[in-house]
Amino acid sequence: MLENFFKLKENGTTVRTEMIAGLTTFMTMAYILAVNPDVMSTTGMDKGALFTATALSAFVATLVMALVAKLPFALAPGMGLNAFFAYTVVLNMGYSWEMALTAVFIEGLIFIVLTFFNVREAIINAIPLSLKNAISVGIGLFIALIGLKGAGIIVKSEPTLVTLGNMGDHTVWVALIGIAVSGALVALNKKGALLAGIMASTLVGIPLGVTSVEGLKLFSAPPSLEPIMFKFDFSRLFTTDMAVVLFTFLFIDMFDTVGNLVGIGAKAGLLDEKGRLPKAKQALFADAVGTTFGACMGTSTVTTYVESASGVAEGGRTGLTALTTAVLFLLALFMAPIFLMIPVAATAPALVMVGFFMLSPIQNIDMEDATEALPAFITFLMMPLTYSISEGIVFGMLSYVILKVLSGRYKEVSPVMYAIAVIFVLKFIL
Repeated sequence: MLENFFKLKENGTTVRTEMIAGLTTFMTMAYILAVNPDVMSTTGMDKGALFTATALSAFVATLVMALVAKLPFALAPGMGLNAFFAYTVVLNMGYSWEMALTAVFIEGLIFIVLTFFNVREAIINAIPLSLKNAISVGIGLFIALIGLKGAGIIVKSEPTLVTLGNMGDHTVWVALIGIAVSGALVALNKKGALLAGIMASTLVGIPLGVTSVEGLKLFSAPPSLEPIMFKFDFSRLFTTDMAVVLFTFLFIDMFDTVGNLVGIGAKAGLLDEKGRLPKAKQALFADAVGTTFGACMGTSTVTTYVESASGVAEGGRTGLTALTTAVLFLLALFMAPIFLMIPVAATAPALVMVGFFMLSPIQNIDMEDATEALPAFITFLMMPLTYSISEGIVFGMLSYVILKVLSGRYKEVSPVMYAIAVIFVLKFIL
């Protein structure tokens, strides 16, 4: 049955290979079960419910990828997107998490429609490649800053804005040990480096008093979703603020998903002779369904994970890899106590390492062309400095249009980019 449905022989793989690849993918991205509740709970959302929402949305979205697109990609609430949700929309802009969830829900519905009419690819093609790469770099720096701040390695300072924290603090050492473990495993090309870093930090944190194991159980029923499930706020639906938040969610998710699909597809040898990914529409559909379902459950935007590349590296070539990963996310639902005991200091290493991984697109930016390189630089500089992903995007895209026009190269700017620039200018004015 598996052979007929996934065409394993045709793709040069076996059931065993696919299942090992699925396990590898899960091991490299299972950190999201600990990190996403930590990030999202800063908004006041229930941490236990967030764990359940994270696991369920990852299961459903990856299952759709497996059965509809039949590609070896896994999905879960995205890093960077959850940071924008928590730190920008809620904590910085001051909106309720219910309003932010509403924006994510609408985003998912829009993506379903745009995918059906093949609009997402057209929009993505209009945005310059230099800014796509810069957004990845900027989000990486922002995520790393969040991790360092959460661990107390970086703290606020009146004279200098930020400074080095107390290096004698136990939380700092818990985080540093995790970073060292993850970094060493990455250098040795070992699988599960991020998860290993979290586990090492968590264990070290027990004798140091950072990790609490009081009353710990290995298995339990999943925490209730009731505190966050279907908690939408449509009162700001037709406001400028909702439009800006919604656009940013749409923008970030577009490039996150498409970039990962194309990059991992190339690594797996799945692209055709024109560089296109077969069944891309079905893959984008899985992303849209996952985002819509995830918002209903109470979590931020679901996207395709770059960690899927680890499964592909193990030989995963079909949807059976994704199916294996989906089943493992479902089983993880019953291990909530283990994931929820992990302290913030132990998830910091994963945030720092994900930030490191997201820096690689910087090598694709043409540093010899100032009209491309300077807007890219402004984009990834402003994200951590303004503590806002959206502001980095705004400044980057506006600077791109302005520099192209002032240098007489206005024809290189697409009509869509001009329209977006006008929207951002109106945002500042209003």
